[in-house]
Amino acid sequence: MVSNQPVNQVPTFDELMNPTLRALRELGGSASIEELLREVTRDLNLPLEVTSQTHLGGPQTELAYRLAWTRTYLKKFGLIDNSQRGVWSLTRDGHATQSVDQQVVSRSVREAGNSRDFRNVEHSISSSSDELPDDDSSLDTATWRDELLERLKTLDPGAFERLCSRILRESGFIEVKVTGRPGDGGIDGNGIIRLAGLISFPVIFQCKRYSGNVTAGAVRDFHGAMQGRADKGLILTTGGFTTDARREATRDGAPPVDLIDGGLLVSKMRELGLGLNSRTVEIIEVDTQWFESI
Repeated sequence: MVSNQPVNQVPTFDELMNPTLRALRELGGSASIEELLREVTRDLNLPLEVTSQTHLGGPQTELAYRLAWTRTYLKKFGLIDNSQRGVWSLTRDGHATQSVDQQVVSRSVREAGNSRDFRNVEHSISSSSDELPDDDSSLDTATWRDELLERLKTLDPGAFERLCSRILRESGFIEVKVTGRPGDGGIDGNGIIRLAGLISFPVIFQCKRYSGNVTAGAVRDFHGAMQGRADKGLILTTGGFTTDARREATRDGAPPVDLIDGGLLVSKMRELGLGLNSRTVEIIEVDTQWFESI
């Protein structure tokens, strides 16, 4: 589908509703956030000038930010859902729905919601609010995510490399070593990942403490440094990745490189319990039925 989208104009979150539903159908009914982003970009034929715009100059693109709101609305409307692993899928109603009236969805979700998160959300998006929807519908998490990401950016390069190696170890890597040194083509370390306790292969990683986006050129240089050393690479950053960088990471003929951006990095730290303290709040209510049974 060819888009008439002007250069530098990112579709609004409600304009992305039907493209998101089409993307999920095209991908077999389920997809990761990254797969959805790629498919929506392809479906709307969005140019690089649109897809590369960042939200408030941060690691997330404006398109990815608005798609997060789109998923939140479609989930509230009952057409899509997500698993704990971050995989989004069509619900039964979603499979049966070919397209939606975006105004009906927006109005229905706003009227059903009682919190400020869904009142005047179009204004918050158009005015570049930094309030982020959270894909598990807990919309109050933006503060800790932003705070953690900013804290990571203040680490010195050596500390950030050590943190990345800790994350890899906690995630199941073995023999992780930080080896970064000048003239090493940007390689900061290596490790071994073992699958199902049977198959293992070496992985080379690079750590980039960025505020902006990692470019295709940086990924291409990393590909060059990988030659003859490993069949798999990993780049971890506090920033983001341009669309061309993501394409370069999966380019035919080059060893595959997995890309971990700032958002995924802080989510992984939460999952592993690194650098965060969580508290459970006890809620006490009067049991009126108990008194009626006296």
